[in-house]
Amino acid sequence: MSESNPWHGVVVATALPYTEGLTVDYDRFAEHVQWLAATGCDGVAPNGSLGEYQSLSEVERAKVIETAVQAAPEGFTVMAGCGAYSGLQSLQWAEQAAEAGADCIMLLPPNSYRANDQEVVDHYAYAALAGLPIIAYNNPIDTKVDLTPDLIARIHHESGVVGVKEFSGDVRRAYQIKELAPEVDLLIGTDDIVLEMGIAGAVGWVAGYPNAIPESTIELYRLSTSGKVEDIPRAREIYRNLHSLLRWDSKTEFVQAIKLSMDIAGRFGGSCRPPRSPLPPKAAQQIRRDTENLIIR
Repeated sequence: MSESNPWHGVVVATALPYTEGLTVDYDRFAEHVQWLAATGCDGVAPNGSLGEYQSLSEVERAKVIETAVQAAPEGFTVMAGCGAYSGLQSLQWAEQAAEAGADCIMLLPPNSYRANDQEVVDHYAYAALAGLPIIAYNNPIDTKVDLTPDLIARIHHESGVVGVKEFSGDVRRAYQIKELAPEVDLLIGTDDIVLEMGIAGAVGWVAGYPNAIPESTIELYRLSTSGKVEDIPRAREIYRNLHSLLRWDSKTEFVQAIKLSMDIAGRFGGSCRPPRSPLPPKAAQQIRRDTENLIIR
């Protein structure tokens, strides 16, 4: 487990299990958190997009964080997802996370409309009032706001954001961010750029596919971020083997895809809540084939 800042290392964006009636299965979720810790991951990030936070009630969202904190062994990070439309709502979730005992929070910008830069800065400043370190989550593909390197530097200087989960897919931004705000930690935001972001200086990965295949993904991360040239050939080999699965993390159906891979790998993934529907047969067949091929290796 990571011995540095709690947002460093492999922090798994946890999938959320449901019962047959689509109520949250908190016992199974707690077991999953403990299993991820036992496999060598460094933490979990519940209530992110992979955790289907948009479909949860306020009571459910709060209990998910409480369950993760209670299940986490000592030294195992809980990075609470606090995404919300308004700064006041994000502050509410940040305060709830702090009260529950979370180590840090992950926060999207306001995403109900295309907020201007000052509104984005203010959004993060509200959440900072809760006192927990903030990892900004840049996902311009799914939201209306792009946290450009200039804007990341600004929210760092004005709102105290300590790191950024970079999901844009543009690895060039890693270098721009470090030029403008050297103190901001880079976290890999999408599973299919692990090697590139690792070489660029990432110190963490908010990861999806370790939910299903933790051993190989953890090894990929460690090799990609070691800074040792001799580790790159092995990292590249693992990356090639995994990439057909990892690229699902940046597709619209990523929740269904990762849950299906979990089922195939012997972990419970299960169903998603509406509006997410089952994968089309062709996509499901491809994910099944790629997951089974990886397990056989």
